[in-house]
Amino acid sequence: MAKEKESTLFEYNEASIKSLDWREHIRLRPGMYIGKLGDGSSADDGIYVLLKEVMDNCIDEHTMGYGKQIELNIEGRTVSIRDFGRGIPLGKVVDVVSKINTGAKYDSKVFQKSVGLNGVGTKAVNALSEYFKVTAFRDGKEKTAEFAKGVLIKEYKEAKSGESNGTLVSFIPDESVFRNFHFIPDYLENQLWNYCYLNAGLIINYNGKKFVSKNGLMDLLQRKTNDDEIRYPIIHLKGEDVEIAFTHNNEYGEDLYSFVNGQYTTQGGTHVLAFREAFVKTIREFYKKDYDTSDIRQSIVAAISVRVQEPVFESQTKTKLGSQVVYEGGPSMKNFMTDFLGKELDNYLHKNSAIAEALKKRIEQSERERKELAGIKKLANERAKKANLHNKKLRDCRIHRNDDVPAKGKEEFIAKQLQSTIFITEGDSASGSITKSRDVETQAVFSLRGKPLNCFGLTKKVVYENEEFNLLQHALNIEDGNDGLRYHNIIIATDADVDGMHIRLLLMTFFLQFFPDLIRDGHVYILDTPLFRVRTKQETIYCYSEQEKKNAIRKLGAKSEITRFKGLGEISPEEFGKFIGADIRKQPVFLELHTHIQYLLEYYMGKNTPERQDFIVSNLKIEMDVVEEESV
Repeated sequence: MAKEKESTLFEYNEASIKSLDWREHIRLRPGMYIGKLGDGSSADDGIYVLLKEVMDNCIDEHTMGYGKQIELNIEGRTVSIRDFGRGIPLGKVVDVVSKINTGAKYDSKVFQKSVGLNGVGTKAVNALSEYFKVTAFRDGKEKTAEFAKGVLIKEYKEAKSGESNGTLVSFIPDESVFRNFHFIPDYLENQLWNYCYLNAGLIINYNGKKFVSKNGLMDLLQRKTNDDEIRYPIIHLKGEDVEIAFTHNNEYGEDLYSFVNGQYTTQGGTHVLAFREAFVKTIREFYKKDYDTSDIRQSIVAAISVRVQEPVFESQTKTKLGSQVVYEGGPSMKNFMTDFLGKELDNYLHKNSAIAEALKKRIEQSERERKELAGIKKLANERAKKANLHNKKLRDCRIHRNDDVPAKGKEEFIAKQLQSTIFITEGDSASGSITKSRDVETQAVFSLRGKPLNCFGLTKKVVYENEEFNLLQHALNIEDGNDGLRYHNIIIATDADVDGMHIRLLLMTFFLQFFPDLIRDGHVYILDTPLFRVRTKQETIYCYSEQEKKNAIRKLGAKSEITRFKGLGEISPEEFGKFIGADIRKQPVFLELHTHIQYLLEYYMGKNTPERQDFIVSNLKIEMDVVEEESV
């Protein structure tokens, strides 16, 4: 009987085969189309990808010479984007946003170097929006269609219009897909600035604020660096289908911003590999010295943009370029970049001897620092290898950001890589609850022993001398840069008390001092956990603030049971699972524009100055832990 039941359960026949239409497939497997979902707290969360998919179409029109302005408005949860390009052909308005693999970008003569080539983008936006509306304006006429979760609910007849040519798209992301979503203005503005840097002269108006760039990637680097931190003026080189801007500063690591056909490739790709190799080769040949690769690239800040015909990306989200050639029958990406830098950068350095000398000094400083570290680094790595065999601090997960992507189930695997997370916790009790409740496929836990060292003002030598920092560096796999980063999300999970706040500051100091790119690239977060639990026999509400607690008491009544969570260890594993699952709340750690890292750290983590004491006193908040009867 048991065998019969089992065979029925796993029976494979005609009834097992299902055919999904385009809308059902996108909603069932959204990760294949937009990467991860999220709630907007990460720069690569789905709601920003939806906006990008629509904006990319506007940019493609601008690139082809149609439309110099884009209007973007976000009111609450509603996004509206209006371009002034040619407008979708009126007879195809419905098809273009609701029939998969439909579009003009299969014809390379129409869109020579476009980023959206698969005919998928706006369909994914349509399917994943609770409301979607598109209007095309073309030659004095307009056509509108409205959808709900990809289903056509109303198609309007063509009508006369006094509007300029172009397309207007409005959508509301589906709350059931993007739970508790919210837009973070800093992420939106970075996204819009990137469009402007790559399309000098393009004007984007966002909620009344104007974004425009005159000098392309030069403006990008000026915005990302501080004049008193860079070692020489920004070098800006332009050629056919390529633009590069770079300088060196005093920070550790490489800070690279790469783009293909106007698309921000956050994970790099063949163009970045080609740039790195070509840059090293050109520098060695110019100075006629065999400098170590790491010394040449240490502390570089660079922006690279290329135009590629029929670009091949490694996923639908287009964050990593896979193209080997610039155009069909043309040069390889490697040769293209080597030829460009070999000529343009070499000429520039010959003409600007003072800048060439400053660049040489920066490389030789990196060389001295590397040699000073060599001895301690070798010993520390040997210790770390031994510790890694029995690393009790790390409870690892199965899928990592830097794992090789399998041929089968590629898109789903990439989506899980974007979910890969490491929680850095204080002590065994907090890590115990997270370890028992985590998703072992994508969530790892690293447990600290007490408070880490305040590393402000120290050299990178301390990363190797301090066992805790060295083990953390090896767990993250960031010794040689961010390329090998094992977890997409690094979440600091500490108690919401004075000691917990102090540990957060010490960890952020560690990352800012030695690995600032992790923060610039949006990998570091603070975990939000509830401060209170308000419950009755019928309902439980978790509250993340005093105001949420008051609202919960109003709803459940003054006689409800109120628990104050003092530490993460007090939260049971069953409850903790709710706070690190689909509804996880996390605060991104990011640097504000023109932040000078060393000044920032000196102010908050340096010697206790009168200025800091005044800041603390003037920002003190007193909260009364009282709920008035009349408010209940």
